[in-house]
Amino acid sequence: MGNSARALDVLDTRPAFTAADVAALNARFAGQATTEMLRAVLNEGLLGRAAIVSSFGAESAVLLHLVAQIQPHIPVLFLDTGKHFPETLAYRDELVASLGLTNLRNLRPDETALAAKDATGLRWSYDPDGCCALRKVAPLERALEGYDATITGRKGFQSTARAGLPLFEPDGGSGRVKFNPLHDWSADDIRDYAQAHALAAHPLVVQGYPSIGCAPCTSKVMPGEDPRAGRWRGWDKVECGIHDAVPLVDDPANDPIF
Repeated sequence: MGNSARALDVLDTRPAFTAADVAALNARFAGQATTEMLRAVLNEGLLGRAAIVSSFGAESAVLLHLVAQIQPHIPVLFLDTGKHFPETLAYRDELVASLGLTNLRNLRPDETALAAKDATGLRWSYDPDGCCALRKVAPLERALEGYDATITGRKGFQSTARAGLPLFEPDGGSGRVKFNPLHDWSADDIRDYAQAHALAAHPLVVQGYPSIGCAPCTSKVMPGEDPRAGRWRGWDKVECGIHDAVPLVDDPANDPIF
Protein backbone atom coordinates (compact mmCIF):
# COMPACT_ATOMS: atom_id res chain seq x y z
CA MET A 1 0.00 0.00 0.00
CA GLY A 2 1.53 3.29 -1.06
CA ASN A 3 2.20 6.08 1.37
CA SER A 4 -0.26 8.97 1.30
CA ALA A 5 1.11 12.20 -0.09
CA ARG A 6 2.62 14.42 2.56
CA ALA A 7 1.51 18.05 2.55
CA LEU A 8 4.44 20.39 2.06
CA ASP A 9 4.93 23.40 4.25
CA VAL A 10 5.09 26.56 2.17
CA LEU A 11 6.76 29.65 3.52
CA ASP A 12 4.68 32.75 2.79
CA THR A 13 7.24 35.47 2.07
CA ARG A 14 4.72 38.16 1.18
CA PRO A 15 4.99 41.33 3.28
CA ALA A 16 2.16 41.76 5.78
CA PHE A 17 1.60 45.45 6.38
CA THR A 18 0.95 46.35 9.99
CA ALA A 19 -0.77 49.47 11.31
CA ALA A 20 2.69 50.83 12.11
CA ASP A 21 3.84 50.23 8.52
CA VAL A 22 0.83 52.11 7.19
CA ALA A 23 1.41 54.99 9.59
CA ALA A 24 5.06 55.20 8.49
CA LEU A 25 4.05 55.37 4.82
CA ASN A 26 1.55 58.13 5.56
CA ALA A 27 4.18 60.08 7.49
CA ARG A 28 6.87 59.68 4.83
CA PHE A 29 4.73 60.87 1.93
CA ALA A 30 2.57 63.48 3.63
CA GLY A 31 2.41 66.61 1.48
CA GLN A 32 4.53 65.19 -1.33
CA ALA A 33 3.57 65.88 -4.95
CA THR A 34 1.54 63.02 -6.41
CA THR A 35 3.79 62.23 -9.38
CA GLU A 36 6.94 62.28 -7.24
CA MET A 37 5.27 60.08 -4.63
CA LEU A 38 4.01 57.56 -7.18
CA ARG A 39 7.44 57.31 -8.76
CA ALA A 40 9.08 56.61 -5.41
CA VAL A 41 6.47 54.10 -4.25
CA LEU A 42 6.48 52.13 -7.50
CA ASN A 43 10.14 52.29 -8.45
CA GLU A 44 11.36 51.50 -4.93
CA GLY A 45 8.92 48.60 -4.60
CA LEU A 46 7.63 49.90 -1.29
CA LEU A 47 4.32 48.07 -1.62
CA GLY A 48 5.63 44.72 -2.79
CA ARG A 49 3.46 43.21 -5.52
CA ALA A 50 0.97 45.93 -6.33
CA ALA A 51 -1.90 46.27 -8.79
CA ILE A 52 -4.29 49.04 -9.76
CA VAL A 53 -7.97 48.34 -9.23
CA SER A 54 -9.83 50.42 -11.81
CA SER A 55 -13.50 50.73 -12.69
CA PHE A 56 -12.68 52.63 -15.90
CA GLY A 57 -15.26 55.09 -14.69
CA ALA A 58 -15.72 58.83 -14.86
CA GLU A 59 -12.34 59.84 -13.41
CA SER A 60 -10.25 56.71 -13.95
CA ALA A 61 -8.12 58.13 -16.77
CA VAL A 62 -6.16 60.42 -14.42
CA LEU A 63 -4.72 57.71 -12.16
CA LEU A 64 -4.15 55.36 -15.08
CA HIS A 65 -2.26 58.06 -16.96
CA LEU A 66 -0.13 58.93 -13.94
CA VAL A 67 0.87 55.31 -13.38
CA ALA A 68 1.34 54.54 -17.09
CA GLN A 69 4.11 57.14 -17.22
CA ILE A 70 6.02 55.18 -14.58
CA GLN A 71 5.10 51.50 -14.96
CA PRO A 72 2.87 50.78 -17.98
CA HIS A 73 3.21 47.05 -17.29
CA ILE A 74 1.63 47.22 -13.83
CA PRO A 75 -1.38 44.89 -13.50
CA VAL A 76 -4.68 46.73 -13.94
CA LEU A 77 -7.57 44.79 -12.41
CA PHE A 78 -11.04 45.41 -13.87
CA LEU A 79 -14.11 43.78 -12.38
CA ASP A 80 -16.02 42.67 -15.46
CA THR A 81 -19.32 42.08 -13.65
CA GLY A 82 -21.46 41.37 -16.70
CA LYS A 83 -23.60 44.40 -15.78
CA HIS A 84 -21.51 47.30 -17.09
CA PHE A 85 -22.69 49.93 -19.53
CA PRO A 86 -21.44 49.12 -23.04
CA GLU A 87 -19.84 52.57 -22.99
CA THR A 88 -17.67 51.54 -20.03
CA LEU A 89 -16.33 48.47 -21.80
CA ALA A 90 -15.52 50.51 -24.90
CA TYR A 91 -13.90 53.21 -22.76
CA ARG A 92 -11.78 50.57 -21.00
CA ASP A 93 -10.41 49.35 -24.31
CA GLU A 94 -9.80 52.90 -25.53
CA LEU A 95 -7.84 53.92 -22.44
CA VAL A 96 -5.75 50.75 -22.34
CA ALA A 97 -4.69 51.34 -25.95
CA SER A 98 -4.13 55.09 -25.74
CA LEU A 99 -2.18 54.98 -22.46
CA GLY A 100 -0.06 51.98 -23.46
CA LEU A 101 -1.13 49.82 -20.53
CA THR A 102 0.07 46.29 -21.22
CA ASN A 103 -1.31 44.20 -18.35
CA LEU A 104 -5.10 44.54 -18.18
CA ARG A 105 -6.72 41.69 -16.25
CA ASN A 106 -10.48 41.26 -16.54
CA LEU A 107 -11.89 39.61 -13.42
CA ARG A 108 -15.19 37.82 -13.96
CA PRO A 109 -17.65 36.23 -11.51
CA ASP A 110 -17.58 32.51 -10.95
CA GLU A 111 -20.15 30.96 -13.30
CA THR A 112 -21.14 28.23 -10.83
CA ALA A 113 -21.78 30.80 -8.10
CA LEU A 114 -23.84 32.93 -10.47
CA ALA A 115 -25.93 29.96 -11.51
CA ALA A 116 -26.60 29.08 -7.88
CA LYS A 117 -27.24 32.57 -6.50
CA ASP A 118 -28.23 34.79 -9.43
CA ALA A 119 -29.58 32.58 -12.18
CA THR A 120 -32.00 35.27 -13.36
CA GLY A 121 -29.38 38.04 -13.30
CA LEU A 122 -31.79 40.17 -11.27
CA ARG A 123 -30.26 39.92 -7.80
CA TRP A 124 -29.23 43.58 -8.06
CA SER A 125 -32.95 44.54 -7.93
CA TYR A 126 -33.67 43.05 -4.50
CA ASP A 127 -30.25 42.38 -2.92
CA PRO A 128 -27.60 44.77 -4.26
CA ASP A 129 -25.15 43.78 -1.51
CA GLY A 130 -25.45 40.14 -2.54
CA CYS A 131 -25.04 41.04 -6.20
CA CYS A 132 -21.88 43.03 -5.47
CA ALA A 133 -20.55 40.18 -3.34
CA LEU A 134 -20.94 37.75 -6.24
CA ARG A 135 -19.81 39.98 -9.05
CA LYS A 136 -17.18 42.18 -7.40
CA VAL A 137 -16.04 41.21 -3.93
CA ALA A 138 -15.45 37.48 -4.51
CA PRO A 139 -13.65 37.82 -7.88
CA LEU A 140 -11.38 40.54 -6.53
CA GLU A 141 -10.57 38.66 -3.36
CA ARG A 142 -9.54 35.62 -5.41
CA ALA A 143 -7.35 37.76 -7.67
CA LEU A 144 -5.67 39.61 -4.81
CA GLU A 145 -4.26 36.44 -3.27
CA GLY A 146 -1.13 37.12 -5.32
CA TYR A 147 -0.72 40.77 -4.35
CA ASP A 148 0.49 42.78 -1.39
CA ALA A 149 -1.15 46.10 -2.22
CA THR A 150 -3.76 47.77 -4.37
CA ILE A 151 -3.74 51.25 -5.84
CA THR A 152 -7.13 52.92 -6.04
CA GLY A 153 -8.50 56.08 -7.63
CA ARG A 154 -10.72 57.01 -4.68
CA LYS A 155 -10.88 60.65 -3.64
CA GLY A 156 -12.20 62.30 -0.51
CA PHE A 157 -14.46 64.75 -2.32
CA GLN A 158 -16.51 62.06 -4.04
CA SER A 159 -18.95 61.48 -1.18
CA THR A 160 -19.40 61.95 2.54
CA ALA A 161 -18.53 58.26 2.92
CA ARG A 162 -15.06 58.99 1.52
CA ALA A 163 -14.33 62.26 3.31
CA GLY A 164 -11.08 62.00 5.27
CA LEU A 165 -9.72 59.23 3.04
CA PRO A 166 -6.06 58.60 3.98
CA LEU A 167 -3.18 58.22 1.55
CA PHE A 168 -2.42 54.68 2.76
CA GLU A 169 -4.76 52.42 4.70
CA PRO A 170 -4.90 48.79 5.82
CA ASP A 171 -6.99 46.51 3.60
CA GLY A 172 -9.12 45.00 6.34
CA GLY A 173 -7.27 42.20 8.08
CA SER A 174 -5.66 40.83 4.93
CA GLY A 175 -2.18 42.20 5.59
CA ARG A 176 -2.40 44.13 2.33
CA VAL A 177 -2.34 47.89 2.07
CA LYS A 178 -4.44 50.23 -0.07
CA PHE A 179 -2.74 53.21 -1.67
CA ASN A 180 -4.97 56.15 -2.57
CA PRO A 181 -2.65 58.61 -4.37
CA LEU A 182 -5.49 60.97 -5.36
CA HIS A 183 -7.07 61.04 -1.91
CA ASP A 184 -6.76 64.82 -1.56
CA TRP A 185 -7.38 65.83 -5.18
CA SER A 186 -10.38 68.05 -5.82
CA ALA A 187 -12.83 67.87 -8.71
CA ASP A 188 -11.01 70.84 -10.24
CA ASP A 189 -7.66 69.07 -9.92
CA ILE A 190 -9.05 66.06 -11.78
CA ARG A 191 -10.59 68.20 -14.51
CA ASP A 192 -7.46 70.34 -14.96
CA TYR A 193 -5.15 67.31 -15.18
CA ALA A 194 -7.39 65.55 -17.69
CA GLN A 195 -7.55 68.67 -19.85
CA ALA A 196 -3.81 69.33 -19.64
CA HIS A 197 -3.05 65.82 -20.87
CA ALA A 198 -5.95 65.59 -23.33
CA LEU A 199 -7.32 62.48 -21.65
CA ALA A 200 -10.42 60.93 -23.17
CA ALA A 201 -13.53 61.35 -21.03
CA HIS A 202 -16.00 58.58 -20.27
CA PRO A 203 -18.85 59.17 -22.73
CA LEU A 204 -21.52 58.99 -20.00
CA VAL A 205 -20.12 61.92 -18.00
CA VAL A 206 -21.65 64.53 -20.31
CA GLN A 207 -24.99 62.75 -19.93
CA GLY A 208 -25.07 63.42 -16.17
CA TYR A 209 -23.17 60.48 -14.71
CA PRO A 210 -20.22 61.79 -12.63
CA SER A 211 -19.79 58.34 -11.02
CA ILE A 212 -20.32 55.20 -13.07
CA GLY A 213 -20.73 51.64 -11.90
CA CYS A 214 -22.91 48.81 -13.12
CA ALA A 215 -25.76 49.95 -15.35
CA PRO A 216 -28.73 48.72 -13.25
CA CYS A 217 -27.45 50.47 -10.10
CA THR A 218 -26.25 53.76 -11.59
CA SER A 219 -28.45 56.79 -12.18
CA LYS A 220 -27.88 60.40 -13.14
CA VAL A 221 -26.87 62.90 -10.46
CA MET A 222 -28.74 66.12 -9.84
CA PRO A 223 -27.03 69.51 -9.26
CA GLY A 224 -25.80 69.86 -5.68
CA GLU A 225 -25.68 66.12 -4.99
CA ASP A 226 -22.55 64.16 -4.12
CA PRO A 227 -20.89 62.81 -7.27
CA ARG A 228 -21.72 59.29 -6.07
CA ALA A 229 -25.36 60.04 -5.22
CA GLY A 230 -26.46 58.13 -8.30
CA ARG A 231 -24.97 54.86 -7.11
CA TRP A 232 -27.54 52.46 -5.59
CA ARG A 233 -30.07 55.27 -5.37
CA GLY A 234 -32.85 54.43 -2.94
CA TRP A 235 -30.77 51.88 -1.05
CA ASP A 236 -28.87 52.28 2.22
CA LYS A 237 -25.65 51.49 0.39
CA VAL A 238 -22.66 53.69 -0.46
CA GLU A 239 -19.92 51.20 -1.42
CA CYS A 240 -19.89 47.97 -3.39
CA GLY A 241 -17.96 46.06 -0.74
CA ILE A 242 -14.45 46.13 -2.17
CA HIS A 243 -13.98 49.39 -0.22
CA ASP A 244 -15.43 50.38 3.13
CA ALA A 245 -16.78 53.77 4.08
CA VAL A 246 -14.05 55.87 5.70
CA PRO A 247 -14.43 56.00 9.51
CA LEU A 248 -14.97 59.40 11.09
CA VAL A 249 -11.63 60.74 12.29
CA ASP A 250 -12.79 63.12 15.04
CA ASP A 251 -12.78 60.14 17.40
CA PRO A 252 -9.23 58.69 17.76
CA ALA A 253 -10.75 55.23 18.13
CA ASN A 254 -12.02 55.52 14.57
CA ASP A 255 -8.79 56.79 13.04
CA PRO A 256 -8.21 54.82 9.80
CA ILE A 257 -4.44 55.26 9.93
CA PHE A 258 -3.48 53.96 13.34
